[in-house]
Order: sequence, then C-alpha cells, then structure tokens
Amino acid sequence: MKVLIVLTSHEQLGDTGKKTGFWFEEFASPYYHLIDAGVKVTLSSPLGGQPPLDPKSNEPDFQTGDTRRFDDDQAAQNELANTAKLAEMKVEDFDAIFYPGGHGPLWDLHNDKDSIALIEEFIAAGKPVATVCHAPAVLLKAKDQNGDPLVKGKKVTGFSNSEEAAVELTDVVPYLVEDQLIAMGGLYQKVEDWNSLAIVDGLIITGQNPGSSVAVAEALVKAL
Repeated sequence: MKVLIVLTSHEQLGDTGKKTGFWFEEFASPYYHLIDAGVKVTLSSPLGGQPPLDPKSNEPDFQTGDTRRFDDDQAAQNELANTAKLAEMKVEDFDAIFYPGGHGPLWDLHNDKDSIALIEEFIAAGKPVATVCHAPAVLLKAKDQNGDPLVKGKKVTGFSNSEEAAVELTDVVPYLVEDQLIAMGGLYQKVEDWNSLAIVDGLIITGQNPGSSVAVAEALVKAL
C-alpha cells in the first residue's frame, strides 16, 4: 500500500508577521501510524523541498511520543527536507492521499490547482482522501463527478469555530473551516473542543483537531 502525504508550503500567518505551516503532531502521528502498518509513504508539497513547520506546534506542550520519535529519526527528517513537488504526483502511483493540518493549508492548498485535481482524481478512482484539523480546507474547491462540491451532503468535520476562537486567530485566518464546510453543503459535525473526532463518509475521512490525527490515521489504514 502506498499513501501520498501532502504538506503545506505556506509559512506566513496572515499579516501578523508570525510564522505558520504544518502542525507537527498532525504529520508525525499519521506518518508513523501508516509506516508501522506497512504502508509506503511519499511526502510532497506545492513547492517541494522542506515544508514549513508551525513553530508553535514544536513547543514542549504540543509534543507527543510520535513527535519525539521523529526528532530522533534522521531518515524521516531527510524525507521531510526533500518533499516531492506536488505537481509531479500521479494518482495511479498511490492508494490514498492524506493532508495534515496546521494553518498553512488555509492559504495555499485550499487554492492549489494540482491539489484540487489530485483530490478529484483520487475520489474518481475510488481511493480515500483523508484530512485533519485545518486541512479539510483542501476539499472546499474540489468537485465530484457531477460538478457539485465534493463535500456536499457528506458528513465532515474540521477545526471548529470555537477552537479557532480559543487560539485567538478568528480574525487572522482568511476564513473559518467550519463555516466553509457548511457553506459548501457539508454535513458538519463536531465534539467538544480538543476532543478526538474522525468521520468517515464514503471515501472522505476528516478529523476535527490535532488530537484527532491518530483516529484519522486509523480510519485511513482501515479503509486501505
């Protein structure tokens, strides 16, 4: 089994002057969950090379066993430093695609034509598309084979409005994931802030927040 992991290349947190990127736990936990299940993982990003890590996600309070494992894993670090260019990835080479969150995808992957095309091709080929936290933003502009929004009529989750308010970025982000999933016809669901929730509806797997990353990875392995 082969899974393509797509990371953001965007590092500017709006006009705050602060940095963003991908959220460490949301990458490391699924990465190891997939590898430990015998899945071959390929890392990619829009620009290729080293994707930006959200510095906040590297603070001590947000470390997990998997992030610490990654810190000791030179081979994995080398993989991350040399991600493939997303435009060169082909759906026939993989069995599923996974997007970690962090605020970065709200800006670049949300609008990335290569990402949108890949998502549509994975769904058309009957292959799972998994996202967690802010990464369900990558689904917003994708369409199904009828030309409808991909999430229309689908049970989905993603970073909630109340969680965005809790991290005080409601006025910084370009849009709210919860609001946009609903606007696109998604049947949005959530649990209490920071609790784990992964939802599977057909080929679409979504997770609410960083703490949902393992549940999303488990659902993806099960789907494979």
